[in-house]
Order: sequence, then C-alpha cells, then structure tokens
Amino acid sequence: MNNPTTPAAIELRQVTKTYRDAKALDEVSLRLEGNRIYGLLGRNGAGKTTLMSVLTGQGFQTSGEALVFGQRPYENDGVLSRICFIRESQKYPDDFNARQAFKSASLFFKQWDQAFADQLVEEFQLPLNRRIKKLSRGQLSAVGVIIGLASRAEITFFDEPYLGLDAVARQIFYDRLVEDFAAHPRTIILSSHLIDEVANLLEHVVLIDRGRIIMDDDAEAIRGTAVTVAGNASAVQSFAAGREVLHRESLGSLASWTVEGRMTNAERAEAAELGLELAPVSLQQLVVRKTMAATDAVVDTDSELEVLK
Repeated sequence: MNNPTTPAAIELRQVTKTYRDAKALDEVSLRLEGNRIYGLLGRNGAGKTTLMSVLTGQGFQTSGEALVFGQRPYENDGVLSRICFIRESQKYPDDFNARQAFKSASLFFKQWDQAFADQLVEEFQLPLNRRIKKLSRGQLSAVGVIIGLASRAEITFFDEPYLGLDAVARQIFYDRLVEDFAAHPRTIILSSHLIDEVANLLEHVVLIDRGRIIMDDDAEAIRGTAVTVAGNASAVQSFAAGREVLHRESLGSLASWTVEGRMTNAERAEAAELGLELAPVSLQQLVVRKTMAATDAVVDTDSELEVLK
C-alpha cells in the first residue's frame, strides 16, 4: 500500500488553468505514484497538453498547487532536470542534426544511455547526420522517441510524439518502452489517441475531458466495467433498466446499448434467456463512450474514432 506521507511522483491539488475566459484545467486533483506507466487520454483540447505543460514547468497554473517529487516544478532546476517532456511538435535548433540533438540530450539527462540510443537509431533507421529540418515527419518523431527512451529520466512525458511513425516503427517504440521500463523502472506518462495500440502498455488510466478528470483508475480495474448489450430493443431496454447507459443505438426493432457495470453470471444467464448478446467494450470504446456521455455529445458509430483524433 502507498504511504500517503511519501511525496507522490506527481500531485495536483485543485489546479485550474484559465486562458482568457476558457478553462483549460478546471480544479484538477490527481495523484500519480512513481514507477508506473500511465495513459493520459482525452480529446484534442481536453487539457492533456496544458496539464503536462504545468507539470514540466513550461506553464503556470492560474490557481491550485502542482507538485512533482513534492516540489513546485516551475523554475525549479532540481525538479526539471529529472523530467523529460517529448511532444509531437518538438523543436530543435535549425542547424542541428540528429547526432547533435542526442549529444545535447546526453549532457542534460544524467541517466542517458548512449548504447541504448545507438540501438534505437539502428532500429528506426535514422540518418544521424541529416539536418533536423530536412528530416521526414517519421524521422523527426524517431528523434523525439529516442531521446525520451534513452534519457531514462525519472519522469518521462510522451505527448503523442510517435504519431509520425509508421505502424512498424510504433511497434518498435512500444516494445522497447516495455522492455526498458522492466529493466529500468520510472514514471512514464503516455498521451495518445491510438488507445487500442497502447492499451496493453498502461497500468493506470487518466481520462480528461473539458479540463476535468472523468476517469482515474488502474487499467485492470477498468477492464470489464462496461458491456454492449444487443438484441431486441424492448429486451435491451428491460435488461438495462437501472443501469447507467453510456450510449444507445437503434435500427428498427434492434438496439445496441453500452452500459456500465460488471456482469454477474446470473445477469449473463438472464441476457441469454432474453436472446441478447453481450460484448466486451475495449478501452478505446469506453473512453469514447465516457467522453461522449460527459459532454452530452451525440455521435454516430462511423464518427466514433474521430472523437479522439
């Protein structure tokens, strides 16, 4: 059990960040313990990047308290030197090549592993001497991913820097992340809309929507907490009575509802007697449904994935 007197790797207490009249973060409270892989999920504009910017000292909250290793990160070199923040729009000096970018990173991060960086360069087939601004989007993404992994920083934020990688390169990233985390545990926060791809990596899921945390739980605890019930519309409605319904679809006399709650053996038997089909809900589907429910959005099936792009 975690000792509440021990500083968490990350702690937010009623943090609000306001831009003019808009709240990017709205009284967010969150505690993340060290040495775990977290998924920070949500739609574009939900507040993910703002939250990470506050935690990495690149922005300052309007109110509330943000702590990293029990200290305020803003203008705190002792904290910031232990953090690596890699984002999709990562910037480098125009005259740098990849080799120089890695050399600079090695001087900043105390736990930098050059051999690991060299291995990743080979696996991502990255041209070391090509100027950064001449790299393709995928190659630029590889530079960020390599720095994030080889830094071995105590806390590493990945703000979707791997989106430019093709499917093979993303799998390399996922594989090396898991392998290196097992050998060198640290706190890793993955922000991604490719939820089905990263679902098996995550130990804990934080879902943010419109600046508020609407889900904060271990991935294992989340699995199986929602189910899709499909069949005759009246039977579906009867079976789902009293449950929280996250989504409804209908076509003629048929209906498909996504409901929250774990199914007991008795409930599964009841569904079978009613001729209903029960299907598990993936993490991505659950995130989509929870986000839609929280914002009272109405989106048809074909546009579900667009919610997270």
